[in-house]
Amino acid sequence: MALYVQKFGGTSVGSIERIQAVADKVSKFREQGHQIVLVASAMSGETNRLIGLAEQIGEEPDARELDMLVSTGEQVTVSLLAMALKARGIDAISHTGAQAGICTDTAFSRARIQTIDTELMQQELAAGQVVVVAGFQGVDERGNITTLGRGGSDTTAVALAAALKADECQIYTDVDGVYTTDPRVCSKAQRLETITLEEMLELASLGSKVLQIRSVEFAGKYNVPLRVLSSFEDGPGTLIVAEEYELPQHMEEALISGIAFNTNEAKLTVLDTPDVPGVASKILGPIADANIEVDMIIQNASASGERTDFTFTVAKGDYKKAQRILEEQVISELGGEVKGDSDIAKVSLVGVGMRSHSGIASKMFQTLSKEGINIRLVSTSEIKISVVIDEKFVELAVRSLHTAFGLDRADISEEA
Repeated sequence: MALYVQKFGGTSVGSIERIQAVADKVSKFREQGHQIVLVASAMSGETNRLIGLAEQIGEEPDARELDMLVSTGEQVTVSLLAMALKARGIDAISHTGAQAGICTDTAFSRARIQTIDTELMQQELAAGQVVVVAGFQGVDERGNITTLGRGGSDTTAVALAAALKADECQIYTDVDGVYTTDPRVCSKAQRLETITLEEMLELASLGSKVLQIRSVEFAGKYNVPLRVLSSFEDGPGTLIVAEEYELPQHMEEALISGIAFNTNEAKLTVLDTPDVPGVASKILGPIADANIEVDMIIQNASASGERTDFTFTVAKGDYKKAQRILEEQVISELGGEVKGDSDIAKVSLVGVGMRSHSGIASKMFQTLSKEGINIRLVSTSEIKISVVIDEKFVELAVRSLHTAFGLDRADISEEA
């Protein structure tokens, strides 16, 4: 008998029919004797509906009251799931985040989990109950309901799996696993049987939307095996584990596990700035003060030793604001000129095999060159190479790299 924490997202519970289907799926696990903790999101579209109601009251709703409001979406889902399980003769009980013992800080709408008291859940599991927990929410030390931010149900599930020492945390979505790249862009994308947490974290941070980044970080910190599965069809899904967790012996053969891309990128360059210590902080300090996240950073080598160029990327939504800050606060002190481009995209190769193989960057650059794709920026880490290119070439780049690195093969899922 195993203990599974199973999370079902909004599309998986988007109607009564789908909630009934989830109950049928859980029933099969119970018939096999497994203990189950279910974590559920709000029904598809419900959170947006609730936020829309709040915005009809005022453009900037009070943060505490907004958390109180949107947390009800998950509560509706878990109560309906518990009812559906009871209708099948399965003893089940639903809990809010607070009732499940999930304690957070008081950062409304983006709270962080601090502790989880599992005593009650363990008693209920021991009594043979399926415990159904509202995702995305917790309670602070003063009893205020808090939410964990969009995608927070994934984090709830992984945190509960860690606290309960579950055998596996299973994330049910509308896809049947993690793919070598987005199948909507590359029809030859292959589902991976296994991928490391480190690779998954890179893919999530680089644009892959299968899992929420915080949940992968949590899984890595507490060594929780994750599995991504389809809510709508049976299959093994993709197992996401720590690198030392009994990976296949031929894992080392796979140089690249996946290709991520992100079109939500914009590039800013401060031209002709002084090449002296402290310039980077003078450029990026005001950007950070405005709560704008910076991604890639490149500082060109100075030819004269006196002036240089400084380039960085931000999300497209922050592009105009960041440009205005540079023009109003930075240029007046440092001089130079600001240039920007919002028609760019980032394409990234990810794979632990990079650690022991050379020539991957060269092969990537050659592949893009053959397609006439110019590289604007390059960033590397131990298991990742990212390039910034013109947005119009992103699909061509992904498909070309997918073929060049042997990811088109139908047997790649067995080798990765």
